[in-house]
Amino acid sequence: MTPRRYTSVEEDSGRWTRFPFRDGDIVVSTRSKSGTTWMQQICLSLVHGTPDLPAPLSELSPWVDWLVESEESLFARLARQPGRRVLKTHTPLDGVVLDPGASYVVVVRDPLDMAVSMYHQGANLDRQRVAELSGRPVRTPPPRPELPVWLAAWTRAEADPVASTDSLPGVVRHTADACARRGAGNVHVVRYEDLAADLETQMRRLADLLGIAVAASRWPALVDGAGFAAMRAAADRRVPDTRGVLRDPQAFFRRGRPGAGREVLA
Repeated sequence: MTPRRYTSVEEDSGRWTRFPFRDGDIVVSTRSKSGTTWMQQICLSLVHGTPDLPAPLSELSPWVDWLVESEESLFARLARQPGRRVLKTHTPLDGVVLDPGASYVVVVRDPLDMAVSMYHQGANLDRQRVAELSGRPVRTPPPRPELPVWLAAWTRAEADPVASTDSLPGVVRHTADACARRGAGNVHVVRYEDLAADLETQMRRLADLLGIAVAASRWPALVDGAGFAAMRAAADRRVPDTRGVLRDPQAFFRRGRPGAGREVLA
């Protein structure tokens, strides 16, 4: 079945139909601000056996759909990377080629928390820089109201879940699609809240699902390196931004624990 194509000013999921997979590839598929970078760090740490990665996270695990880098450059760079690779996408799995030799990890998060994080992230983006890199017009969103008003409106908006993937219907659809595919054996769903509650248990579970053996002595360093404090402290190497798209890299790791949405809305 031909994957559904998702496009925006900055993304084109059509790249997946041309991407040359390698057995062992790990695709991290999440909605925006749902633990993408966290899961990339976890998977890369498991693959490399250390939290101290040989290159910045976004170089090792690029966003395949993002138009700021040409397809030719991206594919060539990934072809030079040895061993198992970790790839990023915000595209639901019905828009990604499901290669039998690859594994797909979908992180799902409380939609209210995701929306709060997305609200704050919008103020941290340098949209002029994104336009320069992608060769597209500057995409300036309209002024937003204060967070409580914006979040309440976000929960009520009736949006097309395919055309508006970061809407509440879009978030729910992404999650439901992934959960329906878990029986395939190479699709794994991880809850953000479970990672926050017991990171080590979830990392061990994921290592088993991905068929990665980890020496007992390595676990403390791997878990510590994937914790929020370590991620924020190493923001210069862990944020998904090597091209100056974020105004403040450390602000990308804003909170790191569940519950923000329910603190805003009664």
